[in-house]
Amino acid sequence: MEILPVQIGDYVALRKPHACGANRWRVVRLGADVGLVCTHCDRRILLPRDEFERRLRRRLPGEETENETSGG
Repeated sequence: MEILPVQIGDYVALRKPHACGANRWRVVRLGADVGLVCTHCDRRILLPRDEFERRLRRRLPGEETENETSGG
């Protein structure tokens, strides 16, 4: 089975929306389990990798983080 190209900090959409109504999740942990944070209510969940791959609908475009500084 091929591991999906998801990295920490990526935003993803799952098959069903969260109970708060949002369908945008930020990836915060990768490994045998995948940690996700809801971007609307900040709820954190941990899914086994195989369940995450089944529920994943698509990767979403990322947001610019305000913490990044230009090297200068």
